[in-house]
Amino acid sequence: MTAIKHVCLDDFEEAASQSLDRNALNYFKSGADEEVTLKENRTAFHEYKILPRLLRDVSNIDLSTSILGQKVSMPICVAPTAMQRLAHNDGELATARACLEHDTLMGLSTLSTTSIETVAREVPDLKRWLQLYVYKDLKMTETFVRRAEQAGFTAVAVTVDTPILGKRRADERFKFKLPDNLRLANFDQKDLPEVASSEKSGLSSYVDQIQNRSLNWEHIKWLRSVTKMKIVLKGILTAEDAKLSVEHGVDAIWVSNHGGRQLDTVPSTISVLPSIVRAVQGSPVEVYLDGGVRTGTDVLKALALGAKAVFVGRPVLWGLATAGEEGVSEVLSILREELKLAMALSGCRNVSEIQPSLVKHVSQIAHI
Repeated sequence: MTAIKHVCLDDFEEAASQSLDRNALNYFKSGADEEVTLKENRTAFHEYKILPRLLRDVSNIDLSTSILGQKVSMPICVAPTAMQRLAHNDGELATARACLEHDTLMGLSTLSTTSIETVAREVPDLKRWLQLYVYKDLKMTETFVRRAEQAGFTAVAVTVDTPILGKRRADERFKFKLPDNLRLANFDQKDLPEVASSEKSGLSSYVDQIQNRSLNWEHIKWLRSVTKMKIVLKGILTAEDAKLSVEHGVDAIWVSNHGGRQLDTVPSTISVLPSIVRAVQGSPVEVYLDGGVRTGTDVLKALALGAKAVFVGRPVLWGLATAGEEGVSEVLSILREELKLAMALSGCRNVSEIQPSLVKHVSQIAHI
């Protein structure tokens, strides 16, 4: 019997839903509380319409761009997602190899099941950033950051929306835990608690014990003092915080609501992107976006509204669960080809030609 070809990213989610166990599937799939933001991250893209320019020579399309000075083959990068060996035994290494194949950037989670040193050793040419949680133990955090810098990571993306973990009902209902054969590989287990079974989610209990609830702008200054890596703030959703980010000298802002997994009913990322881009205008700060990106037209819309690049998370996990490295590569290939098609059909030959006039919110269409 011939296997059904995956033609879009949703096909991978359907396939992964059949192969993952309940513990892993619920963890990867769930959002906070009623999952309003989780759903709106996707549906909000439909509120923006593309106004194509025609009669342009689109026989050659160039997707390449640069992110904090690093050239990548396309403005589609891989977001940091925790515990990837829950999806496939090769985990983060499979994802890293697929990113290298596509010459794009990978964010590696603090909560990875493969250490930063292992990824650097096994995939040395990978363009890589560290996603960082600031722990209560600042010395441990500093040591971790210095390890990443030594291992060739070029930027640290500080997750700023998680001083405490959001309530994910599926994780609590089924008491999520990391299986006994896996561990968080970046730290010695004797120094930190395990993501083990508890009265609620094992991850929630873990975060309650180690996460720094006092996280504030002074910690960003502190981080600047301990590393030469570029600093990206991941989780910014307001123009006010974007302006403060500029004032504190960060290199980039990552518009994110943690995949709808933290505070439910915050806005979708695409809906707040324009205000954040306006807030940093005139500064060298770059802006990225994640959350709900599933198609090439989603990517096109985000770029038109001012994002330098987008990051994808869950689709990569679905590809990983479905076929390991090959699955991740196929996910990236589909997005690449869809973006290329969307650019051609809208009259854009390279990413610099993707301008704000290309996209309008549906409320503005009647006034054009």
